[in-house]
Amino acid sequence: MRIDLHTHSSVSDGTDGPAELLAAARGAGLDVVALTDHDTTAGWAAAEAARPPGLTVVPGMELSCRWFPDDEPPVSVHLLGYLFDPLHPAFAAERARLRDERLSRAERIVTALAADGYPVRWDEIVAQAGGGVVGRPHVATALVRGGVVDTVEQAFADLLHHRGGYYVAKADTDVREGIALVRAAGGVPVFAHGLATARGRVVDDDAIAAMAGAGLLGLEVDHPDHTAEQRAHLRALAADLDLLTTGSSDYHGTNKRTPIGACTTDPEQFERLLAAGTGTAPLRD
Repeated sequence: MRIDLHTHSSVSDGTDGPAELLAAARGAGLDVVALTDHDTTAGWAAAEAARPPGLTVVPGMELSCRWFPDDEPPVSVHLLGYLFDPLHPAFAAERARLRDERLSRAERIVTALAADGYPVRWDEIVAQAGGGVVGRPHVATALVRGGVVDTVEQAFADLLHHRGGYYVAKADTDVREGIALVRAAGGVPVFAHGLATARGRVVDDDAIAAMAGAGLLGLEVDHPDHTAEQRAHLRALAADLDLLTTGSSDYHGTNKRTPIGACTTDPEQFERLLAAGTGTAPLRD
């Protein structure tokens, strides 16, 4: 079996609609794919309607979180949640708050760029998002359309990077609270791309152990942004903490160059994930 447990559609910051994403998954020879848009489950219904026969779809989401060290600034971390009840009241409320944060943040970035003469308009960016969660990738795409940069990657490197002048922080969920919310909704929380140093600061092993103590159930190990050494380290840490391990592409369509199915999850680990999730069921024949 070929299993990819981390993908994004145009409902958040990917470029494929849910139906296109599932078609890409089937075309790449995947047997299982998880839809994990940022802070929203809005693509789940479309994925269910478009699921091709023989493809298992795991309902999921990527939650924007922070780790708060005792004596350092907070670290941005992402939490993948699978098979949770989307109607769980507390979790639904937190997702709504995060979407509002993303919207406000993006608007502030666009306002600052426009004030400095960049050809971006908030109304056009909102329309381009098509009712999905507006984020920095939508701003980056607008900069490409305006001829400011050639690619989304260049927009992030030159203007939207977390150390850049147009970066705006948002009030993300404390990761331990996020873990508790996913678990309360019957879901399976997995720490996403935890050692991807190319993305910025990362947490240490003690922080991951504390997350495990708070109810974390897995680590995303095989990810395109992890080196072989980082994967080996995470795999050993997962064994020490009795956490399941996953692999995935973190597919974003044309917003990133990584193809769907670039990294995959071991079937035995997938069975562990299925056994732990009680909030909703995978979509399959």
